[in-house]
Amino acid sequence: DEDVHIVGLSVLSGSHMNLVPEVLDGLREAGLGDVPVVVGGIIPPSDAEALTALGVAAVFTPKDYGLTGIMRGIAEIVRTANGLDRA
Repeated sequence: DEDVHIVGLSVLSGSHMNLVPEVLDGLREAGLGDVPVVVGGIIPPSDAEALTALGVAAVFTPKDYGLTGIMRGIAEIVRTANGLDRA
């Protein structure tokens, strides 16, 4: 209802390989498959690759601690998803 631009999930339980596909499927079923999804948590590199292959726009782990860079990346994902030129 509010024109969501991005969905962010923080999964610290280790259940990201179960929860994230469910969210992606739910978004697609609701006609929102074009809304980018980013995920953060303690996610092994192989799982991050698998999540990206499923359609996740970005995966952030404890190695990603530069808040400014993370926010810049998220803003760029939103801009790209909405066909906006980089300012």
